[in-house]
Amino acid sequence: MLYFLFTWLDRYNLAGAGLFQYISFRSAMALITALIVSMLFGKRIINYLRAKQVGESVRDLGLDRQMQKTGTPTMGGIIILAAILLPTLLFAKLNNIYIILMLLTTTWLGLIGFLDDYIKVFKKNKSGLAARFKIVGQVSLGLIVGLIMFFQKDVVVGDKIPVKTADITVKDSVLNIRVGDKDGLTYKYVESRGPTTTIPFVKNNEFNYQWLVSWMGENGIRWTWAVFVLAVILILTFISNGANLTDGLDGLATGSSAIMGATLGILAYVSGNYELAHYLNIMYIPYSGELAVFVSAFIGATVGFLWYNSYPAQVFMGDTGSLALGGIIAVFAILIRKELFIPILCGVFLVENVSVMMQVGWFKYTRKRFGVGRRIFLMAPLHHHFQKKGYAEPKIVIRFLIIGLLLAVITVVTLKIR
Repeated sequence: MLYFLFTWLDRYNLAGAGLFQYISFRSAMALITALIVSMLFGKRIINYLRAKQVGESVRDLGLDRQMQKTGTPTMGGIIILAAILLPTLLFAKLNNIYIILMLLTTTWLGLIGFLDDYIKVFKKNKSGLAARFKIVGQVSLGLIVGLIMFFQKDVVVGDKIPVKTADITVKDSVLNIRVGDKDGLTYKYVESRGPTTTIPFVKNNEFNYQWLVSWMGENGIRWTWAVFVLAVILILTFISNGANLTDGLDGLATGSSAIMGATLGILAYVSGNYELAHYLNIMYIPYSGELAVFVSAFIGATVGFLWYNSYPAQVFMGDTGSLALGGIIAVFAILIRKELFIPILCGVFLVENVSVMMQVGWFKYTRKRFGVGRRIFLMAPLHHHFQKKGYAEPKIVIRFLIIGLLLAVITVVTLKIR
């Protein structure tokens, strides 16, 4: 909102109003505002939740410290959601399709998580919202995001086309076409639509989902949209649930999300800047640079929440926060065409999710085969396995975050290692 206000005021030469034209300035303001909201108002929200006895019954792991957490206020994800939404509404271009999709994702998954926590806390139902309803909500959001990305005319990529210098005209300076030089050749970027994405570690690394159905001929290509939407749904559901499972130790999901958000912010900024995209020889995505404002608010919100969520936690985010964090990271990666980077960047979420799938699958198989269920890990998700082995909770969290930071660096390095 402030962007449009100060753009209007800039016409009257108001000192400083022009700063709002710069993504870097608005990103910095969004981050600072998110930190202020989460840190200053977070304490008031925590006190309110404690006064309302919005406490959580913690899973019994047979550890004294774990049971001491019972009664710690939950639903703290409200702090994260407020610290993301408010700065974004203030500093981002609200007519940008990518910002609209991120606001939709944050609100949608936040409401699903809030409903789950509400049932657990106020209805005294430990199961919370039935799993099938969570999945329906995640699938519905994935369907909406996938269809908008495929069919909305503002969702485009920049195709880099080599041209002769003599063929460049004045029209090449308009918004739709960008011109640049590299390796002694001249290129121009022309906006085009299509379900393309980026493959890490591969030169000229663009992949079109159309390839998956090309073997079916012309009739199959018409179903490219269905394949793309299915991929969006699977990625969104998997990562959202992965973040939810990771949220079992103080600061683990929050810290991991902050690292992933910072990495995605770098990728969004270089992808949305045609000069940097041209220099790095990566996919140029017009208008996506605005996502830097949103992700700055995301980083500020998660770091600010970590102030209260670090060991020993004064508040838990609950599903209100964890479902939203995972979904935000997944959709953000999809919007900047970096979803194939998720197995690297979101390695912590991936391993936590897979550990549960392996544990449950192996237990069911051995019970059916041998009559007695057997386990791969002492307890799943994986972080509980290390707790059962006697590792201190802060040590587990720090080591997971170090691994997450290493994966984030590898993700950024893939821009040059191809």
